[in-house]
Amino acid sequence: MPNGVKAVVMYLVAILLQMAHGVDLEIGFYDKSCPSAEETVRQVVAGAYANNRRIAPGLIRMHFHDCFVRGCDGSVLLDSTLGNSSEKEAEPNRSLHGFQVIDDAKAMVEAQCPGVVSCADILAFAARDSASLAGKIHYRVPAGRRDGLVSIESEVITNIPSPLLNATELVGSFAAKNLTTADMVTLSGAHSVGVAHCSSFINRLYNFSDTDDIDPTLDPIYASILRSKCPSNVTSTDPTVVSLDSLTPAVLDNMYYVGLQLNRGLLTSDQALLTETSLKDLVDLNAYYGKVWDWKFAKAMVKMGGIEVLTGSDGEIRKNCRVVNGGDDSELFPDKLFPDSACLS
Repeated sequence: MPNGVKAVVMYLVAILLQMAHGVDLEIGFYDKSCPSAEETVRQVVAGAYANNRRIAPGLIRMHFHDCFVRGCDGSVLLDSTLGNSSEKEAEPNRSLHGFQVIDDAKAMVEAQCPGVVSCADILAFAARDSASLAGKIHYRVPAGRRDGLVSIESEVITNIPSPLLNATELVGSFAAKNLTTADMVTLSGAHSVGVAHCSSFINRLYNFSDTDDIDPTLDPIYASILRSKCPSNVTSTDPTVVSLDSLTPAVLDNMYYVGLQLNRGLLTSDQALLTETSLKDLVDLNAYYGKVWDWKFAKAMVKMGGIEVLTGSDGEIRKNCRVVNGGDDSELFPDKLFPDSACLS
């Protein structure tokens, strides 16, 4: 494709993504107010990734968990206070990690442009940069999000999809956020990177049903490997983790779907993508056409990044991503209660 035509195509794709995302967010939102913002975030994420490759799936997952609870407003970043238990305390979020990366990026951006760039946007940029580093998936992020003022532990369980959901429940969970079935299958490909605790899939390895000890849909050799790592008496606090993608666990690519075709989906919710013909067709398409999935993943991430965003004068631009402006830092619970841990899903 000639360079001129390629440039036009990329421009049109960017415009279409922005239109799908909504008029309130804008590509290049900080070009004038803080032109170095996105590059600064990219450098911080790249530095962290060089030291620990689990940072990439961790930040992608954190963005997902942020957007599914109260929209993409940075509420997942808020620490608990003496008077409130924040989203970080909920069981699905206790394994999130990468908060220090966001803190570092925010500090650097604040030093350059005080009070301009929201924590919600920094997280969205960081997730994009993670996709680029882990999978060479590149896309532009419409920005202009404002930071939320509220973070409530109890709202997480009812909004974050459980790894135990079946196909109908998964479709419904994403539909509640105005994401399509195709979006759900596409975004599930983020499981190409990251790991999960044994407790997230132990239900498939022992006492699965009255007739089967092991989930019969699991590849027997794969099931044997999993049982060797995860004993039947494993608890939710056991630190043992297993890669969500057994084929290319460190690369964000379409091999997650190939693994599903081989009956190597780790979680119940992974296997669920094969239980309905319409979902399986999408799995097969993504498995066969990696570059198509790359494009769809970028498009779905941008769409997800527009869920219930705060813009204009709503919310605020936090000075510290862990506390609302005017909050008392002394009331925060100690960070050691919620240390960065392995990236799970």
